[in-house]
Amino acid sequence: MTPGECWCLMETKARLVLERIALAVLAAGLLVTLGCGRKKYENPITKDTLQPDKVLFDKAIKDIEKGRYDIARLTLQTLISTYDTSEFLAKAKLAVADAWFREGGSHGLAQAEAEYKDFILFYPTLEESAEAQEKVCMIHYRQMEKADRDTTHALRAEDECRQVLVQFPNSKFAPRAQQLLRNIQEVLAEHEYRVGVFYHTKGSNPSAANRLQSLTDHYPLFSKADDSLWRLGDAYSKMGPRFRDRSVQAYSRIVREYPLSAYVDEAKKLLQSMEAPVPEPDPVALARMKYELENYDKPGMMSHFWGIFRKSPDVSPAAKSGTPSMAAMRPGVPLSVPPAAGGPGAVTADVTVSTVGGDSSALDTKPDARLSAPAPAPVQDPQQASGQAEPKKKDQKKKK
Repeated sequence: MTPGECWCLMETKARLVLERIALAVLAAGLLVTLGCGRKKYENPITKDTLQPDKVLFDKAIKDIEKGRYDIARLTLQTLISTYDTSEFLAKAKLAVADAWFREGGSHGLAQAEAEYKDFILFYPTLEESAEAQEKVCMIHYRQMEKADRDTTHALRAEDECRQVLVQFPNSKFAPRAQQLLRNIQEVLAEHEYRVGVFYHTKGSNPSAANRLQSLTDHYPLFSKADDSLWRLGDAYSKMGPRFRDRSVQAYSRIVREYPLSAYVDEAKKLLQSMEAPVPEPDPVALARMKYELENYDKPGMMSHFWGIFRKSPDVSPAAKSGTPSMAAMRPGVPLSVPPAAGGPGAVTADVTVSTVGGDSSALDTKPDARLSAPAPAPVQDPQQASGQAEPKKKDQKKKK
């Protein structure tokens, strides 16, 4: 077979593959058009009545399910403005937010968040308010990016999911919000971990210790917390004997809080060489790590390949149990910065205010210095200046 024939054969096969993909996409589109992929609305009104406000609400819900979001919102706004005392008013306001949420896009999600916030403000005691807060969390959760990218939406999602647990702790949406919070904190902890590893590899031990200390204190459920503690202890050990106790504390936490970690044996050896006591493993931590190993979501074969093209982060290593952190992480101060007060090398930057001592009668007896301004310099006449310059020019000519 000649090279030209091989090329034609490969081109034919590629065309057949593209045609099959196009047919699959067309079939999926037809399924959605025919209603096979239609998603039912979550909060319909089950009351069977022919009240005009109920008729408007049902019509809007059908439009939402069929993807006609603009028409659905117009119908719901008609219901809200016309029947302001309707018993379905709260449901209508929630449906407006759901229409924006389903429409998606940056503009649609921003409008949905504003509508959900208004609903929670006007109806804080309804069960749907917990659902609205959980969807606000999902708005930012879906826009969350990988750990090595911008963490704006991850931080917002953490705040909103935490609000579900604070404001609606007994709702049916609290367990799901708790798991979402674990996933979000896995991404935020991974972001801090990568920065700490960069500093540790570079040899900037104070910066690495600062990042890894904040990480391990604030996110103990992080999947790489044991590795973070190992690097933390190594960074402290390289900073001199003054940080020996901190290094011992980091290695002790590996043995006590992560007993199934691969670093346990090495941590025990280092503690013995440092003549420090080796702690016993915590039974609660041991049971939690066993549960995590049994319920670990192993990524698929193609997950690493498709992860390159995926915008959202991989949250499969996130913890499935344990209480997530309920406070925002605050950045620490590197230990290389001198302490503010006390100890050797302390830096004091306090500003004090005190009255001026001595006799203050001079302010009353002596004149104000601002009133005795110096006299302005005399302005020289241009003609006189030119007249003085002419003799100098004549003298110069005579000398020549």
